[in-house]
Amino acid sequence: MNAPTDIKLYMEDVGRRARAAARVLARSGTDAKNCALLAIASAVRRDLAGLLAANAEDVAAARAAGKDSAFIDRLALTGKSVEAMAQGLEQVASLSDPVGEVSELRERPSGIKVGKMRVPLGVIGVIYESRPNVTADAAALCLKSGNATILRGGSESIRSNRAIAACLHEGLRVAGLPEDAVQVVDTADRAAVGELLQMDRYVDIIVPRGGKGLIERIMAESRIPVIKHLDGVCHVYIDERADLDKAIRIADNAKTQRYGTCNTMEALLVHEAIAPRVLPPLASIYLDKGVELRCDERSRAIIRAALGAESPLVKAATEQDFYTEYLAPILSVRVVSGLDEAMEHIAKYGSQHTDAIVTEDEARARRFLREVDSSSVMVNASTRFADGFEYGLGAEIGISTDKLHARGPVGLEGLTSQKYVVFGTGQVRT
Repeated sequence: MNAPTDIKLYMEDVGRRARAAARVLARSGTDAKNCALLAIASAVRRDLAGLLAANAEDVAAARAAGKDSAFIDRLALTGKSVEAMAQGLEQVASLSDPVGEVSELRERPSGIKVGKMRVPLGVIGVIYESRPNVTADAAALCLKSGNATILRGGSESIRSNRAIAACLHEGLRVAGLPEDAVQVVDTADRAAVGELLQMDRYVDIIVPRGGKGLIERIMAESRIPVIKHLDGVCHVYIDERADLDKAIRIADNAKTQRYGTCNTMEALLVHEAIAPRVLPPLASIYLDKGVELRCDERSRAIIRAALGAESPLVKAATEQDFYTEYLAPILSVRVVSGLDEAMEHIAKYGSQHTDAIVTEDEARARRFLREVDSSSVMVNASTRFADGFEYGLGAEIGISTDKLHARGPVGLEGLTSQKYVVFGTGQVRT
């Protein structure tokens, strides 16, 4: 039997078992799910040495294959990151279980009561690249929300994912839940992804975690609805009525706290009235940290005049720069005439991910919140807060810039849906 046929049969079996497990999970109680999560956390801590050994093999293979340092950083586990994985599992266990919640219960003139009950989606396929911690995070969220999950990690992390999967299955056994509730696809063959994307008979939702190329492929090939975002072109707009110290602190953090994340600021917009006071100190901070600034004419002139000698890191921006998610120490900078121009810029160049305003003017802040069409909109806070853990979701399975079902960081509630429930006392329709 040739390989493509084998992969097809293998993935068909994975899907069939996931669907059966989803029915069991949907009726499982909160105590059983929490028991599994806590047992998985204990297994992760106990198996620290084994997890690190498996990961070391993945890292060595990635280095031998010529992967760059940023890739290795995403792939590598440490004692600290494994402990964070265990704590994440415990945090998800501590969250309220949304499954079975009944809301909006209203009595109708007929005497029936109509409400909505929160229910699992069913089977969730998660396709991700090199980060092995996603294996534990995604499994935890799917399990707590009553969903079976099929996890297809990057081929570079397959040894790490197998080791984490062993801990996941142990925790499920301890809680008396089916091991098939969490399945890690145990092949590096890329054909498995193609098969998973066609399994609409078994899989209800696909969640991609990775770069733009992966997400574009999934969007093009999937027969299953996808929860996703493509780009994180995030903005901070410093308004004329901003507190200067606050603005500098936020704009620095939004760009330099981490460069390679989807909620990192990629474009800084500054009101023309405050630009001569805020751009020079910010430019000094950025240049000291090695951040390249791609500036419009006005911002470049202000920075050059303040800093004296021309820096090779201060360059003229192109039109394309304002559309770009750099994921690197590069920042687009533009001076704008005011709030309206800032919001027009965000509407044209942004990706509807995360955008922030720094202002002490409540009316302008409320306009920004109301009119900027992004999944997270912030006032006087760094865009780096756009994260499931920071939002109190425990963790996130991903960030959605879609407008149907789930938007922003997707936690437990985003992995459920609602159905109508009706309570009667014998009513019949006349």
